[in-house]
Amino acid sequence: MKLLLLVLLIVPKLSQANPWQEATPIPINGRTNPLNLSAHDFIKYKEAGQIHAQSYPVDITGILVPYYPTKRLLKPNNPNPLIAFLRNLFAGVTDISSFSALTKWLGLHPYPSKSDQGIYSVPYPNGERPDHLMGLGFIDRNNARGFTFSCAACHSAELFGKTVLGMTNRFPRANDFFIYGKQAQSYASPSVFQNISDASNAEREMYREMKESIRRVGVISPVTMGLDTSLAQVALSLAHREKDEYATPSPHYENWPRRDPLSRIRADSKPAVWWNVKYKNRFLLDGSVVSGNPIFTNILWNEIGRGTDLHKLEGWLKKNQKVIDELTTAVFSSEAPKFTDFFDASKINLDRAKRGEKIFLKTCAGCHGSYDKAWNLSNADQLSANEILQTTNVRYPEQTKVIDVGTDSLRAKAMASLKQLNNLAISKANQTEIRVQRGYVPPPLVGIWARWPYFHNNSAPSLCAVLTSGKKRPLYYYSGEARNPKTDFDLECNGYPLKPPSNWRKSDYLYDSRKSGLSRMGHDEGIFLKNGQEILSAEDKKDLIQFLQTL
Repeated sequence: MKLLLLVLLIVPKLSQANPWQEATPIPINGRTNPLNLSAHDFIKYKEAGQIHAQSYPVDITGILVPYYPTKRLLKPNNPNPLIAFLRNLFAGVTDISSFSALTKWLGLHPYPSKSDQGIYSVPYPNGERPDHLMGLGFIDRNNARGFTFSCAACHSAELFGKTVLGMTNRFPRANDFFIYGKQAQSYASPSVFQNISDASNAEREMYREMKESIRRVGVISPVTMGLDTSLAQVALSLAHREKDEYATPSPHYENWPRRDPLSRIRADSKPAVWWNVKYKNRFLLDGSVVSGNPIFTNILWNEIGRGTDLHKLEGWLKKNQKVIDELTTAVFSSEAPKFTDFFDASKINLDRAKRGEKIFLKTCAGCHGSYDKAWNLSNADQLSANEILQTTNVRYPEQTKVIDVGTDSLRAKAMASLKQLNNLAISKANQTEIRVQRGYVPPPLVGIWARWPYFHNNSAPSLCAVLTSGKKRPLYYYSGEARNPKTDFDLECNGYPLKPPSNWRKSDYLYDSRKSGLSRMGHDEGIFLKNGQEILSAEDKKDLIQFLQTL
């Protein structure tokens, strides 16, 4: 009886504990089903979450652009003089002559085809493959249709003919969308917009609401293609908020808009892959989010960066917990593309990969975790060429580490500006907490072969560069989409070819490590260097890369 009473007293406390905090140990193979759903519900939630990722579900979002008027405005040879003025204003920056060209410029990719299987397949919204690009979302509000972009805009990418949901978009332009949109709308009042676009009254009202929201949006352009400034946009947008939107007023918020350090500090970083989230109990690339469901937090920050009314957002989040749970399930159950999905298993020399495993365990596993390989199983001689390369267990640390290995520190330092998010009542209700860290999280290396370029700021174009002294890494390189494995990918070095295709040689796609925030240094001394000298031979590096390509 006493034991039963003790259990009854303890269980309610456990059920109220925050599962999204750094003290929560991460099991082997991570938390694929963090909500502990039944097998039936898990499939339903995952599919619903994947649809939310394609069609943005937050219908009270602040930035919702009238769809049909925009399509009319973007028609080629539009005679309206204001349209001509705007085209000249942005000439040289964008070449947008149609709505479909706009979505391509945003960096969106085609939907997976109906024949795609496994992780390369997604459930289509409304059951049919859309004719627009993935990442474009439509929301109907008060008899008007608006468009925005969804999670897939930054978290999907093309990989040798396949679109992979949950992968880093190598060339997202979401931040530029806000920058140019903020400039363009400043030239047209709701009345002017209605006149030049033939908008209905409902569409004019949607435009007016967008103008009101964008007043609360602070923007800054990425320093180079391939990175984004979403976190800076959150901080800069908070600086444009009015005092009464904070439930916890502070003297720090007296002047509106305020100056914020992130208008000067470069906090650029790549969008993270989804399939790594399941292995962590601290979130973001620097592990600075130490508490709170990262999906809830991401939606909150997205909407702050879209100028959404926080009181409306708080109400939406309370009413739509299931949507959060579905997105959470989709993200945490995301899987990485396998090397053998695109290349024959014979491209991996098994003896090299086994030697690389030994180097990895000695040099890398302490930070990046260890990976059980099928070739070490007792029945390995009975496995096929593909099966023997598989990873059977991922043993990432139970507690997510943050380590300073000397890579560019500006992104991590910038989180000091975002600590103000802890003051929001909506953050406190979700137990979301930011704690500034020194350094970055050594990420799990599942699917590392598909994640070039490397480091949080893309400063290493290939695994060869990662394994080389910072001083000897390429000072600059050209980047491009991963469409053709023969021309767009260096198989031996695993990454961008240093002799790129001619169509890559454009200023937008040039990565220059001499720019602020793009330093190529770090991740060498004490890892691959000892007293400034490399500890790995050229053959060692080839062996290690072969092992990494099997993860």
